[in-house]
Amino acid sequence: MRRVSCARVLPLALLLVTLAAVPADAGAGGAGAGAGAGAGAGVSAAGTVDAVRGEAARAVRAHETARARVDRLRAADALPTKIKSAERRRKKIRADLWDMLWAAGRASGDPVAVNKSGRGGKCAFQSRGKKKSKGKNTGKSKNTGKSKVTAKGTAKATAAKKARATARSWTAPTRDYWLSAGYAASGARWAHRHTGQDFAVRTGTPVYAVGPGTVRATTCGDGFGNQVVVRHPDGYFTQYAHLSRIDVRAGKRVKAGQRLGLSGATGNVTGPHLHFEVRITPYLGSSVPPLPWLRRKDVRVVR
Repeated sequence: MRRVSCARVLPLALLLVTLAAVPADAGAGGAGAGAGAGAGAGVSAAGTVDAVRGEAARAVRAHETARARVDRLRAADALPTKIKSAERRRKKIRADLWDMLWAAGRASGDPVAVNKSGRGGKCAFQSRGKKKSKGKNTGKSKNTGKSKVTAKGTAKATAAKKARATARSWTAPTRDYWLSAGYAASGARWAHRHTGQDFAVRTGTPVYAVGPGTVRATTCGDGFGNQVVVRHPDGYFTQYAHLSRIDVRAGKRVKAGQRLGLSGATGNVTGPHLHFEVRITPYLGSSVPPLPWLRRKDVRVVR
């Protein structure tokens, strides 16, 4: 994790505390937060939130512009020096945004920043039971009268299975859904604009990793309820929130389509659904439109 001087981070952290403290997927109660404060305090808080939102939004836009430039240069087979220069600029923007949001998360108590393993809370992790042996192995093979599968046939079946798995390197985060609230939607249900895409599903519906990666955080207790955050090879992060149960732990490597948990209605919600986000960093305030990002991975989400 990068560290920067207190003189640089603390002013930005103070600005970002308000943003990190209120989940973007908060319900109607979150939208009215601070309504009882005095007029002067309300104006000050509003100014702080506006400054935070503007700073984060500018950084996100700058990063996505820089990322698109890198992609164009690579597609055009540009000189390696040009590609490296553009990539350095993208990484610099991301590093500054990361430091800023990490400091804010620490200051506000965001569980992704202060307790990414979820062990400090009462997260609904899957219980780890011992698998029972189905019988003793006597070392004897039983002849059922059926034709034996040759080693060559087994190898072909294995190769075909691997080929299918490779072809489906990215996938949708759940099944049997309908899309409800979209990215940047506004309304009384959220404190600010919606930062992800909601997949309306019944409680207990399996939730899958959209692509290969490593579980960055598994937390609970804030407006997002039980959530999992996964880091992918391209440097982006995906968030899966409001789960009824978590099936993975921080640090675990996952594949596309691997189950992360079950959908639910934990946290600040009005009904069961999966809140799915794509972020530049692990922290709230760095989200990008999730459906275009999935389309870049050849994942078509049916509306």
